[in-house]
Amino acid sequence: MTLRELTNKIKELIDQRHETFLRSEGPIDKKDHAFFNKVKEETKPMFELTQDWLKEAELFVKNRGVSVHPNQVKSTHENIEMLILHSYYLDVDKKRFKELHQSSHYVLDMVLTDLEKKEHPPS
Repeated sequence: MTLRELTNKIKELIDQRHETFLRSEGPIDKKDHAFFNKVKEETKPMFELTQDWLKEAELFVKNRGVSVHPNQVKSTHENIEMLILHSYYLDVDKKRFKELHQSSHYVLDMVLTDLEKKEHPPS
């Protein structure tokens, strides 16, 4: 999958997680073993997707001909992982969740903009 495809999939993922967070009642009992196993099973492909995105995005920003800094990629990856977990456990307030969601989108959009500039440089 290309970085563009991965980035778009991540954007869809965090929007879905945001919707889930807003619709859910919480917080969830963290000692519920069955729920933990369900979360582990459901989030595995999500974490694999974020890991794939991280690898591709780090390679892309290493060139430094882009506006996204390597630290932003790392932080965004961590924020996305937190969004995934918080959308299940509901253990963060809505304001914080929204901030994580918005900052992740901001960097993901910057990556897409940088990709566009690389693919279609100004004449």
